[in-house]
Amino acid sequence: MNINWYPGHMTKTKGLIKGQLKIVDVIIELLDSRIPVSSKNPDIDGMVGLKPRVVVLNKCDIANSLATKEWISHFKKNGVQAVAVDSISGKGFNKIHSAITFVLRDKIKRDLEKGMKKRPPKIMIVGIPNVGKSSFINRLAGRASAKTGDKPGITKAKQWINISGGYDLLDTPGILWPKFDEATGLSLAFTGAIRDEVFDIVDVACRLSYFLAKAYPENIQQRYKLSEISTKTGYEILSEIGSNRGCLISGGEIDLQRASEILLDEFRAGILGFITLERAGEAVLSYE
Repeated sequence: MNINWYPGHMTKTKGLIKGQLKIVDVIIELLDSRIPVSSKNPDIDGMVGLKPRVVVLNKCDIANSLATKEWISHFKKNGVQAVAVDSISGKGFNKIHSAITFVLRDKIKRDLEKGMKKRPPKIMIVGIPNVGKSSFINRLAGRASAKTGDKPGITKAKQWINISGGYDLLDTPGILWPKFDEATGLSLAFTGAIRDEVFDIVDVACRLSYFLAKAYPENIQQRYKLSEISTKTGYEILSEIGSNRGCLISGGEIDLQRASEILLDEFRAGILGFITLERAGEAVLSYE
């Protein structure tokens, strides 16, 4: 299965990020707590180089809390400052300031030694589409400064936002990379980082059904009142979900399109429980 989505504005965004690097002090890289590997754009490392960086695991409210703690430890062991947050409730935001101060400690020290006047750090926010950058900024700012939405691609251009806590933030559009492998594409599709219109939603929902049946069977069985699912295919599980939810069309045939929309919408909203698709130190997931 080949899933790729790379609108033209993403190439422009890469140039925007490179062009603004000289004037920013630190990068905040937002990742999805449920897929820290797949939601990390590999091109970002090459673009920002050695610029101070803080990794923020967003949407921790709908991820497995133990898995999130493991990811924080993983980043720490690799010398990366990482913070888990929920941009809706504000959980974890009290740790953002200290993380930024820590990665900027050398610069702050140099500026003090030179007698330079303290100024608000300039921070660039980067991440893939639909990872929650705008919601993160609005929570940090304490006001609606950036547009938000459930679909990827809401932010189309850069925007500077002044934060009362003493930061100048540069929001950038979500950016993917031109080609990724199947497992990554599926993870991005599951979480809504790729527009539903560019892939076969039934096929993707079947893959998600199969994964959940293996990794989180109780979550999916309880939610959709499913029978034994350990030996069923993703198609069979999705069909049962459709049947139990009354997704029927003429002739009593199951409306798999509607069943797929229900499953993906409820997974993305966290209704199925606290689920993490990628665990620190584990091999890349298989969805079939």
